[in-house]
Amino acid sequence: MVSLFNMPSSTVENYLKQILVESLQGTSSEVGMGKIADCLGVTPGTATTMVKNMESKGWVKYRPRKGVKLTTAGRKVGMNMLRRHRLLETFLVETLGLDWGEIHEEAEVLEHAISEKVLEKLDEFLGRPSHDPHGDPIPTKRGGLPKASNRSLLDCKVGDLVRIESIQDQEKEFLQFARKNKLMPGRKIEVIRHDRIADSIEIKIDNKTVITLGSKTAEKIVIRN
Repeated sequence: MVSLFNMPSSTVENYLKQILVESLQGTSSEVGMGKIADCLGVTPGTATTMVKNMESKGWVKYRPRKGVKLTTAGRKVGMNMLRRHRLLETFLVETLGLDWGEIHEEAEVLEHAISEKVLEKLDEFLGRPSHDPHGDPIPTKRGGLPKASNRSLLDCKVGDLVRIESIQDQEKEFLQFARKNKLMPGRKIEVIRHDRIADSIEIKIDNKTVITLGSKTAEKIVIRN
C-alpha cells in the first residue's frame, strides 16, 4: 500500500506513465521489461532494478521474465502524468505555435512542474480537449480515457476508406516526416495497393496525394473507419 509520505519522484512518474502507455497500446496490462527499458532509454537491468524498488513502495507488481503492471495507486499517478503531458502538448501547439515534432521533449520537462491548480485552468483555457495534437486521447480529471482505436494502416485492405486517428511515434524525425507527407490526425486515407511481397502499402490522402509507405511506417499510423 502506498504511503501518503511516499510521493513519487519524477523518475518514478516517468516509469508509471510509460508502463501505462504501453499497457494501453498492448493487449495485456502486463508490460515486458525490455519494452520499458527501450522506451525509457535505459538498460533492461536498470529498468528491472527500478521496477523492483517501485514494487516495494506499492506502485507496481513485477513478475520475473513476465513483466510489470500497475497497481491501482500506480495507475492513478500514471494517468495523471499522461493527462499533464497531453494537455501540455496541446497548449504548446495550439497556443504557443510550436511544431508538433518539438513538443514531446518540452512536455516531458514541464509535466513534473505544473501544479494541479494550473493544470485545471489550462484544461479550461484550452476548452477541455479530448485529444492531443498527435490524436491521442487526453485522460479526464477523474482518470477516464476515451476509447482509442487499435487498428493501424497496416491492417487495411485495398479499397478501404479510413481516417487517421493518431500517430504512434513521438520521435521528432518521424513526426516531421508525417507532417511533410500530410499524415496528420483527421486526414482521410484510401488504400490503393497493398504489396505483401514488397512489404509496402500505397495510399491516397484526402483524394489528392498518393504515396507509398513501408509496413513499419504504416503500423505507426492508427486509423478509424
